[in-house]
This record gives sequence, C-alpha cells and structure tokens, in this order.
Amino acid sequence: MLSRVLYVDIGKRSSWVVDKHDIFSKYLGGSGVASKLLLEEARPGIDPFSPEAPIIFSPGYLVGVFPCMVKAVAMFKSPLTKNLGESHAGGHFSSALRFAGYGALVVRGASEYPVAVKIKDDKVRVEMADSLWGLSPLDVERSLRESHYEGMQSVISCGKAGERLVCYSNVIVDRYHHFGRLGLGAVFGSKRLKAISILGTGEIPLESPLAVKEMYEKLNHEVVLSGKMSKYHDLGTSANMLELNELGALPTHNFKDSRFKGAEGISGEVMAESLLRRKISCPGCPIACIHLAGLRTDFAPEHEKGKKEVFSEEVLLPYNYEPMYALGSNLLLSEAKNLLRLIYHCEFLGLDAMMVGNILAWTTEAFEEGRITLDDTLIKPEWGSVEAYLQIINNIVDMKSPFYAKLAQGLLETSKRYGGREYAMIAGNNGMAGYITGYGSIVGALVGARHSHLSNSGYSIDQKTMNQPLSHEQISDFLIEQEDWLYALYSLGACYFCRGVYTKEAVCEALKTVGTEKTKEELMKMGKEIFHNLYKFKVREGFELAEQEPPKRVYQVQTPHGMLKAEEVKAIIKLYIKKREGEGLRLKPEEKALKELLR
Repeated sequence: MLSRVLYVDIGKRSSWVVDKHDIFSKYLGGSGVASKLLLEEARPGIDPFSPEAPIIFSPGYLVGVFPCMVKAVAMFKSPLTKNLGESHAGGHFSSALRFAGYGALVVRGASEYPVAVKIKDDKVRVEMADSLWGLSPLDVERSLRESHYEGMQSVISCGKAGERLVCYSNVIVDRYHHFGRLGLGAVFGSKRLKAISILGTGEIPLESPLAVKEMYEKLNHEVVLSGKMSKYHDLGTSANMLELNELGALPTHNFKDSRFKGAEGISGEVMAESLLRRKISCPGCPIACIHLAGLRTDFAPEHEKGKKEVFSEEVLLPYNYEPMYALGSNLLLSEAKNLLRLIYHCEFLGLDAMMVGNILAWTTEAFEEGRITLDDTLIKPEWGSVEAYLQIINNIVDMKSPFYAKLAQGLLETSKRYGGREYAMIAGNNGMAGYITGYGSIVGALVGARHSHLSNSGYSIDQKTMNQPLSHEQISDFLIEQEDWLYALYSLGACYFCRGVYTKEAVCEALKTVGTEKTKEELMKMGKEIFHNLYKFKVREGFELAEQEPPKRVYQVQTPHGMLKAEEVKAIIKLYIKKREGEGLRLKPEEKALKELLR
C-alpha cells in the first residue's frame, strides 16, 4: 500500500515525507485520505488565504491499475463557501503522483514571490516563477513540460483569475482537465504558487499480476463493449443539451425557462459535425471522453488593426455540457462559435465556467431590474451578447470597480450587497449545475458535501422516475446511498462516468486482486465515514444544513416533475438531516448547538 505523504512548505522551500499507513489502510486513498488529512492539517476557522491553509492532493488507490481509475482529489478550505473545498481532476496528475511514489501531497506555506513546485520522484524543488506569473495555464504547461522524459509528467497551474484571488478560479491540469469549482486557483494565488509539475518514473508493484491482468480485461470489456460508457465517447456529456431540452429540464434565461429554442445551435451534435477536432483520454482509460473543439482566434490582433486580411490560429479547447449550458442556454446564446469564445476565455484566465455563467446571467437580470447600473458594470450586459460578456469577464478578473470586486467573491456576497438573491442561482454558495429535473437535483445540490450534481446524482432519480410520485423517504434514501457509495469510489480514483461499470461486486473483486479484502458493507461504511469527515469539517467551519435554501427561482420554472414547492424541499431536507443525525453525524455548528442547549 502506497502510504507516503509528501509535505511541501513553499514559504520555507522545504519538503519531507511522512508514512501514514494507518490512514491509508483505513481509507485507501483519494477522497478518504484527503478528508482525514484536511481535518488534521487545517486548524478550525483558518482563513482560506492564510499561509497555513493546506492544499491536499491524493490519487485514488487503484489509479494506474484498472481502467477509468484516473482521478486525483484536491481538498482545501474554499474561499467561495468558507467551508469545504473539494475538487476532482483527471489527466496525468494522479498517475504521475503515484508513479513518483506518493499516496498524497500536502502543500503548506506561502511565498513572497511567484514560485513553481517541481517534483521528480524523490527530488523536490521550489523554484522562482516570476516569468510564469501572468501567463495562461496553457502557456505555463508548455513552459514546464519536459521535452524528453521517461515516466509520467503532469503540470497544473492557476491563471490570472487565481493570481487575482477570484474566489471561483480553477487550477488547470495538463491543458484540458480541471480542479474546478470552489476556488482552488485562488488558494494557489494566495500562496503565490503558480504551478506544480510532477514527473514520476516509478511503478506500482503488484502481488498477483496475472489476477490483476484477468480482472483488468474483464473490466475493460465492460467499459468498451457493454455500452455503459459509449455516450461519453460518442458525444460526451454535450449530448445532454438536446436530451434535457426535450425533457424540459434545460436551465435557460437564468433558470426562468426549462427549454431553449436555440438549443440545437449549441448542441453536442452541432459541435461534433463542424467543430470537433480530437478526442483524448486520461491515462489508462479507453473511452476518450474529452472532446476538443477548434476555435480560430486572431493572431497578434494589436498589429492587424485596419488590415483587410487578419491572420488567425486555431486553438483546441475542451467542451462539455456544464459550460455549454452555463454560457449557452442560460445566457440565451445560440451560436456554437460564440459559446466556444466564452469557454476559451474562461480557460485562458483559469475561471470556473459554470460559476461564470451563473454570474453573467445574474448580472444581466439585475441590470434589467435596475439593481445595478452602468456606473457599476461600465458596459451594458445584454442576453446573448458575447462581446459584452467577454468584457465583463475581464472586468471581474481585473476588479475594475467595487461592483466587480464584489462579483469576484461570488454570487452570495454580491446579492447581499445589491439584492436579487431570489435569482442568484447558487446552492451552498456554489453555482448550480445544468439540471432543473425535479426535487432530487435541487435537494441533492443543497445537501451534497461539495454542493455539486456529482455529489449524489440527485438529478438521476428525477430522470429515472418521470411521471411517478416519489416520497420524501425515497429521495433522501437515494441521496444518502449514492453519496456514501460515490465517496467509496472516489477513494479508489474512479471517474464518475464509470460508476455503472464499477458495481459493489466488481470493486470487491478488483480490490482482492491487489491484496485488499473489502466486503460491500465495509466499502459502504468507509464511504459513509468519508462523508462524515467532510461534514465535520463543514460544520466546524460554520456550515448549517438546516439553513440552506435554494433561490426562489427554482419554484417558478416548470420541471419534468411539475412546479416544485418550497415546503416539499424543506421537508425532504428535514428528513435527510434526521437520517444523517441518526448515523451519529452532528449537523449544527457547536456555538448554535450550545445556545440551543442553554436556551
């Protein structure tokens, strides 16, 4: 079992390794190990931008062994929510970290000047990176990529948005992957940490290689030939655009509507026909779910002004359903090339595209209502206006006015100052995903540890039960079962897309081949404990689930399950809390619990 944790203090420019076999034997890796290290390393109430605030990375236990086991988990205190920051990334990062000989990486401290951390197996350096500061993550990756090397290399970096401490800035992984949501890029920026490069040249020893090979072939057959994952290769999640539009579950016009007349123009089908250039995979995955579109951009436009012929170059950028909904239907933008321009701008600056879409929609509606004016925005936001939106994105990163400085903190803080909370589309302060499918999607986002649609697949129970009444018990039980099981999978490094292949039975069998015996019940217990660890952190930092409410807009739009009712959402959350507290999880911050007791 790989139980070595690499600690790097970038302020002191030092590193050391600690063996944490007890944590790894209990939690295996990934989300489990990261959850425990977060509780240990982050002192209560720490400022997300404090030099002492840790960043924890952990690759899954089965990364580099079985197909689709490719994810690394990052955990930190989020500057956006002020509690749990959790993000999962594909690409080469998890494999490179394991091949370098580590089960986790903990980054501490802060530098007075820009730095990059370079790891090559047991050699760790913290180097000056002034020349990288201000560059896009793509340019950073090009600069730090070794031209000739053996093993596996990964380069991750923040963009200008992270440098400027925008609270929903990303860390880009190997050009086309992300540690997205919840502001890891801003935590990098606060530490003056521009990038981390990892080069691993080792291997993962196997006790029974023939048993692993046999299991690998069995799982690979399921991945490639069963049809369970074919959607992700064919069109990717962009297929959801027309599917959800047909269901009447596609957020449109800042969630005012659930169908978009222009959906076909920004659909996965249109992208595939005219703009798709390549499909790529993470290491060890045969699916190739990352779809890359070609976007022509002006080359050195400052030198081409007034000329009849303007030179351009084509850049490749990843696209999938979430940024397509957030920057497309949600903004009434119906041309694929304009949508790609917005996606590219977010990639270039290192911004979470989903949150940006929620923010641009709120800004446009708030301007229409007169809550904000040209004195605030400096440019008129209009539905579908790509040029205005590009400038607004720049203004957020540059914090051009007090209004934009507030927008850089997220929608909760902005709506507190300017109003419009009822259509600020956030759940747990995180931008809402592109599913207005029913109670499962809304409650799932509110109760999920990271307030993501990937927390507990809440949208899926809505889609599986069209025209069927669901009890509060059915919904809450589904969300609990799903989140507990997903955290067990995330401890192994599983991609969310392969959850249909890695059943409980398959996981037990796979673990056995690498010398780890776990029953289905033990895996579920582990997943539940991981969830409890994360909520312990959230509650410790002041989060209270009973206070969480969705924006009122979700009760004003038609869903496949009809118009949702606030009392129903509250009742489901109340039951969910009762069930989680029945597991022994405390869901009320200590100060409030003490006040209630004294009362």
